[in-house]
Amino acid sequence: MPPTHRVPQIDLAAVLAQSHPSIDLKVQTFEDSSRNFLKALTSYKNRAITTISERRKHQAAEKKKVLERIQAVEKETNLCKLKEIDLVAQLEREKEERKDAELQVASFKRQLAAVREKSTSVDADIEQYRVLTQTLRRGCHALDKDKERSTLSSYSSHVFPELRACEEKLACSIEGVETDQLLIRFHRVDPSDPERVAGFVIDISTQIYKIITSSPNLPSMPILVNDLNETRNIYDFIREVRAAYANLLDTRMS
Repeated sequence: MPPTHRVPQIDLAAVLAQSHPSIDLKVQTFEDSSRNFLKALTSYKNRAITTISERRKHQAAEKKKVLERIQAVEKETNLCKLKEIDLVAQLEREKEERKDAELQVASFKRQLAAVREKSTSVDADIEQYRVLTQTLRRGCHALDKDKERSTLSSYSSHVFPELRACEEKLACSIEGVETDQLLIRFHRVDPSDPERVAGFVIDISTQIYKIITSSPNLPSMPILVNDLNETRNIYDFIREVRAAYANLLDTRMS
């Protein structure tokens, strides 16, 4: 506890009994005490002011940091909100795109199913037409072959002597070598060698005529065979082959 100052007791009768009564008020002590008190009060005030000022500075700095932190958080929050808005918009776009894609996929699936169904139907029709075509070809081929054989047999019995004469005159001979194969030979196609023979073997067993072999080799033979299969005119074909051989050998001569 702080010390307690007691006010000294004054003997008023003794003071009055003095020739020059006076009371010692101890002014100097009071002044010194007051001075010390004021000095202490001033020091306390200055320390309080300094402390308050420092606290204010500290609080201002802290407040500035807090404000900066709040601004940073608000800025980051705004950026996050903008990103969120962009993400929401992107999600909506993706939903729409996904919906469109699903609709397109469903449409493509329907189209694919329709195309497959149509393809199956077309394949079935093609198979039916193929079977019908093969049947018709076999029938036509059989009829053609029978007709040709009948015609050849009829002609053979009537024109065999004339055929030999024509062959000699035309310098061309035709004879069978295998089943449905004819050997056709041309004479006097090489002016430099009248005895030289050019010819080929043709297969007539199917609707598509084929050349089995030819001597000498005729470069234009494939073209002539294609024309034959288109026109079905065997006589023009024989005449064109003879002309091609004559042209080939005549070119070799030149």
